[in-house]
Amino acid sequence: MSDRDHAVEAGAVRTGLTITAALCVAELVGGWWTNSLALLSDAMHMFTDVGALGLTWFALWIADRPASSQKTYGYYRAEILAAFVNGVVLCVLVGIVLIEAWRRLHEPTEVAGSGMLVIAALGLAVNVFVARRLHAHQHASLNLRGAYLHVISDLLGSIGAIAAAVVILATGWTTADALASIGIAILILRGAWTLVGEAIDVLMEGVPAHVELAALQSALEAIDGIAEVHDLHVWTLTTGRHALSAHAVVTGGRGHDAVLDALTDVCRDRFRIEHVTIQIEGRNRRADEPVH
Repeated sequence: MSDRDHAVEAGAVRTGLTITAALCVAELVGGWWTNSLALLSDAMHMFTDVGALGLTWFALWIADRPASSQKTYGYYRAEILAAFVNGVVLCVLVGIVLIEAWRRLHEPTEVAGSGMLVIAALGLAVNVFVARRLHAHQHASLNLRGAYLHVISDLLGSIGAIAAAVVILATGWTTADALASIGIAILILRGAWTLVGEAIDVLMEGVPAHVELAALQSALEAIDGIAEVHDLHVWTLTTGRHALSAHAVVTGGRGHDAVLDALTDVCRDRFRIEHVTIQIEGRNRRADEPVH
């Protein structure tokens, strides 16, 4: 990523953070004033947006720091940790909202529909603006995609709150508020569950989704001069940055440099694995023989 792209992404996140924080306070006050659970749950979600955008900005900043003798890969994983924390917090808040919604379904309360409508409409406008700012950067990293999903879920939540306010104003049926909050919670849970799963997969050093390990091994062993590839490991450092380590047993028909170049080209060109570490072994050395 170029310094200019990094600065643009950080600027988009900072803008979203500032505006979302201001609206979060407005929705909290408005939800308390109107007694709307849908607004309060949307404000709660927006509060997690503030945290998500804050973590995203922090991860963008720290991930740009150079590698050190203690952090030899640098701070790439910061964005994965931020994405994981964002997802877990969302899951916890969903549980809180669902418990309160269940209570209100059995004990309906008065809701100020007109105030709820105005505040929800304001929330929708802000979410549309922030989503548009982040849309172009959502595929840059798992961290940025997590922040974008937060905002999109909140945007849909604002639509749900508006719909509930319209129903309340038209019919007086305040249960619509609790139902809208349940719908918002389900939307939040979908995105949060996916985000947590993807973050855990990276933290557990799982094979990247775009790599089929058997196909990779076959492609490497098909290279002229390779007898066998073993101890093959592929993992993700951070979004878009993948690493591989392996032992390659050579036949001796080609020079080691040529074989390494061919192995590296296959990894980078066909499987998008940039960081490649391969140990060359002769055929007469056992695979389990220690290296001195």
